[in-house]
Amino acid sequence: MILVSACLVGACTRYDGGSRPSGHVLGLVPHKKLVPVCPEQLGGLSTPRPPAEITPGKDGFDVICGRAGVVTRDGQTDVTRAFLLGARECVRIARLLGVESCLLKSGSPSCGVSGITGVAAAMLVLADFQVDEV
Repeated sequence: MILVSACLVGACTRYDGGSRPSGHVLGLVPHKKLVPVCPEQLGGLSTPRPPAEITPGKDGFDVICGRAGVVTRDGQTDVTRAFLLGARECVRIARLLGVESCLLKSGSPSCGVSGITGVAAAMLVLADFQVDEV
């Protein structure tokens, strides 16, 4: 069982109301059970929603430790609590369902792994899940 970013299976969960279906992820369907999640929606944010970014020069680990925050790109709204709540929900779901690994959307302030690690990705890593990105 693999926890995946919902947008990678075609769910319209991205900040802009779109999705980013991944042939690689969809190709796993015959072989694995996929658990689609959107950390930002699980944290209570709407879709569509303003794009958000982690404090420049920081990452999801810094957000978890309280050394950084997440704000909408226009700087108008602090969405740190929603990102942390959604990340905790992802970990809870992964534990509850016995997820083996996680495959998340690259470049996301929630799900990204390389470059800037997102909040949910960081929390899943800290909870000892294998986390990769597409």
